[in-house]
Amino acid sequence: MAHRPQDPEGNTLSRDGWLIMAAPFGRLLLLTLVLFCCGSSCGSGLRAAEAEEAEDCRHLRLGQYLCRDPKIDESTQEPENCRDGVAFVDCLPAPNVTCRLSNGTEVRFSGDEVGFNRTVACRNVTGYSYKVAVALSLFLGWLGADRFYLGYPALGLLKFCTVGFCGIGTLIDFILIAMQMVGPADGSSYIVDFYGARLTRLSITNETFRKPHLAL
Repeated sequence: MAHRPQDPEGNTLSRDGWLIMAAPFGRLLLLTLVLFCCGSSCGSGLRAAEAEEAEDCRHLRLGQYLCRDPKIDESTQEPENCRDGVAFVDCLPAPNVTCRLSNGTEVRFSGDEVGFNRTVACRNVTGYSYKVAVALSLFLGWLGADRFYLGYPALGLLKFCTVGFCGIGTLIDFILIAMQMVGPADGSSYIVDFYGARLTRLSITNETFRKPHLAL
């Protein structure tokens, strides 16, 4: 004889009564499955977001890292590791920032570890001081001392023989040297205080182009 389901009081339930009793359990089971699926999806989304944030330390946004000032060489007034016009500085990701190093290792930083390097521009200098060049041009320019110092012996001799082109050449050279428009003959830059006044030349070459202005 088949066993018929009973209610908590011991009464035998009909088929419809049994379905009514089982309905709440079915809804509870369905709700549990929905919550489980949502939790799995949210967990996957959080893991994907964390993986996206931890791609590469070099791709951190401004405010998520701090780069140290370069170490300046006292003799050249340029960064110590300056090579071919470029120097590298250490950058420290902010505390609690997680990113990947260049070797692929994922690290959570505390604010004291170096995460990556940035490049800063530097200049090629060979020992010609800007202050010395200006002083020579001001006081001994009529003898051509400034041109001799910068590596232009022919012009220096010509200024010496003509007493600075009767003073006119002395004045012109002083203005050009003071504005850093005339530099050393070897093409290097003056030694100028790293945080001092420097001249930046803007030019158009094969590596640059004119960007057209958009019409308003």
